[in-house]
Amino acid sequence: MKKQEKLALVESALEDFYGDQQFAYSLRESILYSIHAGGKRIRPFLLLEVLEALHVAIQPAHAQVAAALEMIHTGSLIHDDLPAMDDDDYRRGRLTNHKKFGEAMAILAGDALFLDPYALIAQADLPSQIKVDLIANLSLASGSLGMVAGQVLDMEGEHQHLSLGELQTIHANKTGKLLAYPFQAAAIIAELAPELQAKLKTVGELIGLAFQVRDDVLDVTASFEEIGKTPQKDLQAEKSTYPALLGLEEAIAFCNQTLDQATAKLEEIAQQVSFETEPIVKVVESLRING
Repeated sequence: MKKQEKLALVESALEDFYGDQQFAYSLRESILYSIHAGGKRIRPFLLLEVLEALHVAIQPAHAQVAAALEMIHTGSLIHDDLPAMDDDDYRRGRLTNHKKFGEAMAILAGDALFLDPYALIAQADLPSQIKVDLIANLSLASGSLGMVAGQVLDMEGEHQHLSLGELQTIHANKTGKLLAYPFQAAAIIAELAPELQAKLKTVGELIGLAFQVRDDVLDVTASFEEIGKTPQKDLQAEKSTYPALLGLEEAIAFCNQTLDQATAKLEEIAQQVSFETEPIVKVVESLRING
């Protein structure tokens, strides 16, 4: 299945969930504004791509799980842009949700996007135990043991001189766990052995780390047009970043080395289970900086 076909399934799952809902129109408008704001959809795409790499035929239920993950990510962006957080006016090249609809509505839209995914997964045509495992792990990746905790640590780290280990802990939670989830979820759906589930999750964690380092580099090197949001926000907030801690060239090298580790782990998995590494390696390579 081609990339656009996979993404179309995810879009269909999102539209089916929100399209005919009879609820506050203004809330629906705010939610869909951010859902339709673009973005690469890397998390849901990875989930479906890993499933296919494991020779699992893609079903609408799998797209629902992928869509649920995208809901969580979108809700986090709405909240991340709020004045009390990163205070940004633009996301993906257009006004942030609170600039378009006001802070109260943006908060509520984010709240809905954090809660609705669990209903979507519960509705999916999958075995009950698989759905329980998917819901539990998505909650762990998103909440006080994952993304939300990482956001707190990130806020507390402003104006501080953090060590590399402390910075990695922040981003392992803030960014890494939602990027590890597609690999973990695919392994759960494919009913792989626990050892292989753990190895696939590690691949996602490495990609999540590289993704954050890359984001830090782009924050200081890219333009608004290239990244779709205000550049150098981390510098203004005096946040610890990989370029600030390691230097720009070392940060770029660190990103690429982390991607090398992810590729090596993929090859290791392919020695243990039938797994087409090439499509996933292609995604990994797309994250490299300077080739």
